[in-house]
Parts: sequence; structure tokens; C-alpha cells
Amino acid sequence: MNLPEAFIEKMKMILGDEFDDFLKSYDAPRNFGLRVNTAKLSAGEFERIAPFHLTKIPWVENGYYYEEQDTPARHPFYYAGMYYLQEPSAMTPASRLAVEPGEKVLDLCAAPGGKATELGAKLRGEGLLVANDISASRAKALLKNVEVFGIPNSFITNEIPGKLAGQFEGFFDKILVDAPCSGEGMFRKDPAVAKVWDEQKPLLCAKQQKEIIMQAAKMLRTGGQLLYSTCTFSPEENEEVIQYLLEECPEFEIQEMPGYEGFSGGCPDLVKTGGHPDLTKCIRIWPHKMSGEGHFIALLMKKGPSEEETAQKYVKANGVKLKISKADRTILNDFLKDISMDMDINYVEVRKGQVYYVPGLLGDRKGLAFLRNGLYLGELKKDRFEPSQSFAMALHKGQYVSTVNFNWSDSRVGKYLRGETIYIDDLQVKHSKGWQLVCINGFPLGWGKLVNGTLKNKYHPGWRMK
Repeated sequence: MNLPEAFIEKMKMILGDEFDDFLKSYDAPRNFGLRVNTAKLSAGEFERIAPFHLTKIPWVENGYYYEEQDTPARHPFYYAGMYYLQEPSAMTPASRLAVEPGEKVLDLCAAPGGKATELGAKLRGEGLLVANDISASRAKALLKNVEVFGIPNSFITNEIPGKLAGQFEGFFDKILVDAPCSGEGMFRKDPAVAKVWDEQKPLLCAKQQKEIIMQAAKMLRTGGQLLYSTCTFSPEENEEVIQYLLEECPEFEIQEMPGYEGFSGGCPDLVKTGGHPDLTKCIRIWPHKMSGEGHFIALLMKKGPSEEETAQKYVKANGVKLKISKADRTILNDFLKDISMDMDINYVEVRKGQVYYVPGLLGDRKGLAFLRNGLYLGELKKDRFEPSQSFAMALHKGQYVSTVNFNWSDSRVGKYLRGETIYIDDLQVKHSKGWQLVCINGFPLGWGKLVNGTLKNKYHPGWRMK
């Protein structure tokens, strides 16, 4: 492929004797990857049922290479939120941030959702995921991917980092910053990125990255971890940004990450002013050393008071209970009696007939632009409740009393995903009429309403298979 001459000269300087191998990597075919949604099933379970040509990605526990002809984006399992299609190297950042259920987690530059969905899956429905993107259009794509993955405890925002920092100072246990960058590591995957690259772009990106990481630093609690990543090779956007944070915020220190034989360390000698020796603990992924595109990753911890002191300081942000009218509660409870999902009605909120289950950890966050606060359950219409697509995706097998379960290869699955009415006289269901949770191989796809053996399609129109 045609690479910018200035880029070639820069990479010769950085790589030295390795440059020829690096250049040859651009003649190799790109790699295709998918990451299993472990909130729905284990990687081993997916291997047993997936009809794809899978090869394990050795440095990501739930990551797999697939072959281009597998077309997993057209498979019903994709619509069931069982995996996310993601470039293999791009899976690494979220895999190196050790998120635990119950934590408060921020993905600051989250769209389209590749990393946010993995962080949300790790939470297992406990704690809080705040996923933000400054672009309104990209934030919409982020919302859909979070909903397809069935993540119930999310707050999807569309704000500048500084606005979030004003509301969430010292709030988060874990923060991921996959910063906007010059994209040098993606030239092979997307040659169009190379066409718009110029020598000034890394410098312009670095200025923005330093602003973003400083706002992220404000939102991390003491004892918490911040992971910074880019998909570029420029030291101005990588080591120099981390060096800047260490100089401005001495309470931060670089942490070791689980390694892999193909990983390279960060390069302190590429920092113009002289780099911190711990920059070698960062990870560089090179396409001539790994079966993936270029990436940079740094994990940092914010030193300070003990976790007990920090937890006591921020306890006031938790436990806000939301109100719902008696009439709405009765209608909603009539539907929820058939749901076995763990849900506290005190955290349900009705806004203009739309019903949400809101994470209690958020507290009052007025003034923030957001697309979704919690799990959208559905809508109250003329004394009845209609469950939402996102509610279906957040459920697991057996959590709704009446289920229509197809094998993924059943021709009716495609009809359902295209929004067509289907007939299910041959299938046994708990309720002979009313709402049904439509599943494939035990994994929810959406809702249908059964009338005389005919399933009226309630699959989300905007999600339908083309």
C-alpha cells in the first residue's frame, strides 16, 4: 500500500533494524476478530456452538480470529449480543483493565462501544458503567451496542470530558481512555486513514490527548486505575502523553500489565525531554510482531488514602431512590411478576410514560447530556406495559416465564429478525397468548406477542436484518 513518505521516515527512525519487517507487514492480509460476551456465555460455550472457523487470540481470554467468509455480522448469534466484532489488537486495552463486579467504571471516549461492552460485561450487572462520547452520532451507535450486549447498569453520556469531570471528581474505580489519535496503527485495516494523515496530525492529537487524560485523572478515586490507549505509533501521542501526566500529577504511577511474547515495552528514549524509566512497563503492539494492528497501552494507578477512606468520602453519591406512582407501579408489577431478574422497584423511574431501571450509584447528575440513564424497560400505554428491546437483551434464559426458543438455523429466525410475523403452532410455550421472549439456543433476541398460534413481531424496527 502507499504510505506517506514522512510517516515512512519517522518509522525508520523509531524502528531502526526492524523497519524492513514492519514495512513487509503491510503486504500481509488484515486479521478479523470477535470477542465473546462473557456476561451471556463463556468462551468455551461459544466455541462449542459457533459455526465459524475460530482460532484463539492468545493474549485475550475471550477473543478469537475468524475467517472473512464466516460473515458473523449476518449470523443470528450476533443479533443475540453473544459477541462483538473487533480488531484483535483493539481488544487488548479492556482486557488489561481488571474491572470487578460492583465497581464504578468510566469509558471516556467510548464510541462505537468495543471497549465499553467488554467493561460492562465484566461488571456482571453490578456497579455502574458510564460510557461517554463527545459525538452525538457516534454516541447513538455506542448506545445500541451497549443495549445489544444486554448491559443493564449503564449511563450513556454525550459530553466533553471537562463537563463530566465537574460532576464526577474522584468518583470512578476504573477509567479507560482510548484517546482519539492519528490512527497510524490502522493504516493496513483502513487505507483511507493513511490518505488523510500528515506530519502535524500527531502533534494536534497529542494536545487534545493531554487535555483528555488530565480530565480523566480528576475523575479517578485514589487507589483506582486508569488505562490509556491509542491505535498509533507516534511517541508524541503515547509515551509523551503519559510522561506529561506523571509530571503534572505525581500521585500517578505506571503499573505492570499481563504480558505476551509478542508485546514490546514502551520507549522512554523516544520522549524528547527524557522519559520516565517506568515507561517500559507500557505495551506497544507492532503489526510485524503480532497478528494484529498497531496499539499503545499504559496502565496507571492513583496513589493516595486507603480504599476504606475513599469509600467513606464518596458514600453520599450512592443510594438515591426514584419515585413511581401507585397506578404505574400496579401495571408494571403485573408484567414484572413473570420476570425473575433481580430488580428493586424503588430504582424504577417513569418519564413521560417511558420506564427505566436506574443504577442507584449515580446520584443526582443534573445538567449532563445523556442518551440513556440505566436500562430502558419499556413504555406504559393506555393502562398496559410494552417491554422494550433493551429489556429483552438484558434478560437471560429462564428469566421470563414464557419463552419461544428456536435453533439458530430455523428459517423462522431470519423472518423474525426481518420483522415478519411467524407461526409457532409446533412449539410449546408456557402462555398460549400474550408476551413471549423470543430466543435462539436459549439466548434472547427480542419480544413477540402470541395470538392464536401467530407470533406478532415486536423486534425493534431500527435493529432489523436488512
